[in-house]
Amino acid sequence: MEQHNEELKAHLMATDSQFRSLVEEHSRFHKKLEEIEAKDHLSLEDEAEELTLKKQKLWLKDQINAVLARARTPQVA
Repeated sequence: MEQHNEELKAHLMATDSQFRSLVEEHSRFHKKLEEIEAKDHLSLEDEAEELTLKKQKLWLKDQINAVLARARTPQVA
């Protein structure tokens, strides 16, 4: 099942610009979060940005999972 998910993700990355955009944005937010979390001390601005990024990442993950669910569901004509 996991291999099928990875194949589906790879297929959607190659064929679905919306899916690709969601994944790329999720990745950018993830990298920004890693940069913030690597700091020794977080300012109030850092903490606010961290919270915002986490919420945005979660929303994007929900969107990615929705696209995956639609792609897994057989289309009825």
